[in-house]
Amino acid sequence: MKLKVTFCVRGVLSALLANLFLHYAFDKWMRRTYPQIPFERYADDVICHCRTRWGAEGLKLALEQRFAQCHLRLHPDKTHVVYCKDSNRRGSYAQIQFTFLGFAFRPRMAKNRWGKIFTCFLPAVSPQALKRMRSRIRGWRLPRHAPLPLEDIARILNPVLRGWWHYYGRFYPTEMWKLFRYFDERLGAWLRRKYKTFKGHPGRSLRKLNSIAQRSPHLFVHWERLGHATVG
Repeated sequence: MKLKVTFCVRGVLSALLANLFLHYAFDKWMRRTYPQIPFERYADDVICHCRTRWGAEGLKLALEQRFAQCHLRLHPDKTHVVYCKDSNRRGSYAQIQFTFLGFAFRPRMAKNRWGKIFTCFLPAVSPQALKRMRSRIRGWRLPRHAPLPLEDIARILNPVLRGWWHYYGRFYPTEMWKLFRYFDERLGAWLRRKYKTFKGHPGRSLRKLNSIAQRSPHLFVHWERLGHATVG
């Protein structure tokens, strides 16, 4: 079981002061009071690793009391006891997933070295993070930059795509292909705006994009990984 905790810190001057306050109010208290329970904290977001449901629920109650003493409270909608369900842990519990640092942790299908399919509790890019990245891609308005050559677009945007890939693609990377497919579709729209021969022919423009990706896979990080575009 894991206890996913988010604090509501009120009356502080800055995130830096809040972080410093939680270092004493939570970190040091946890190491002193529950040395057997590992945890990770980033700002006001915390995961505590508990062995049993009763241990997690007991810790949650203790934290509520601790933070009441510190004039803080746990976020009522973001603090959960989560059951890490997988092929070896098959019990039932209301909450079997949580989000932390842009990753959604939940049961996912995996394959071992012998090709056997099983369920594992794994992180992958969260739907919220995907939505933010899609929104940023949409904000680039690629079709409006038709005068630019593709090499210039790659030089400007590939560092951003590479950063996303290195962070979110570290775990369960297939979830990132949804984002890269959307990016390639926007590049297809850029092609249709740039060349009249592709106007009104989305399929043709995406096939052209794929042929470019096969010739120049170094332009974008996902083309490098695949050897071709995600469309066409």
